[in-house]
Amino acid sequence: MILTVDNINVHYGAIQALRGVSFHLDEGEIVTLIGANGAGKSTSLNTISGLLRPTTGTIHYEDKEISNAPSSEIVKRGLIQVPEGRKIFSTMTVWENLEMGAYLNNDEKEKESLIEMVFEHFPRLKERRNQKGGTLSGGEQQMLAIGRGLMAKPKVLLLDEPSMGLSPIMVEQIFDTVREINQRGTSILLVEQNALMALSIADRGYVLDTGRIVLEGAANDLLHNPVVIQAYLGGDTGE
Repeated sequence: MILTVDNINVHYGAIQALRGVSFHLDEGEIVTLIGANGAGKSTSLNTISGLLRPTTGTIHYEDKEISNAPSSEIVKRGLIQVPEGRKIFSTMTVWENLEMGAYLNNDEKEKESLIEMVFEHFPRLKERRNQKGGTLSGGEQQMLAIGRGLMAKPKVLLLDEPSMGLSPIMVEQIFDTVREINQRGTSILLVEQNALMALSIADRGYVLDTGRIVLEGAANDLLHNPVVIQAYLGGDTGE
């Protein structure tokens, strides 16, 4: 297991956001956390990446505990989060945004080769490389956010709601690329409200409800689970 979350509880002041949450990610897997708004999905990612601290419980990454490690240290070790809402630098060009993703890397040649790798995944970003981030479409901004994450050479990529606000065609493109990134060796923990798309590319999944994990299993099993179909797939598997 490359990442293990064990019985974590997380509070926002007096409000408990996560209640005894445990899950794991094996090397080479795509694992998805699905659930309604406010279920605790983004809180889980933010706690793993060091933006929040668990009240109790532990998080291990590559067999070392990171529960209280600073987020800068977690990034250095190859655990990279692509945040919800993209959060790109709107006044910087596409190229400059990508360079920001490799700010810890002083090897200019390697940075250029990483940018070329991002352009292989997202040819549209190559076309837009001199455009300011704020002038891109929503889908292009999502590509840029993922590309910026890839610039840090992640071993594990934490993706928070990559399909949010995108057209169905763009959602398909983004998820195809997520699959490609995984096939090139990056393990992925995916938080997503589009349960159908998430489970269609994942190996395993966990269902969060009001801060607790209420279901877990192989993604294909969850895709055909009557509870999941009713609650998260609109009563239809789409088949």
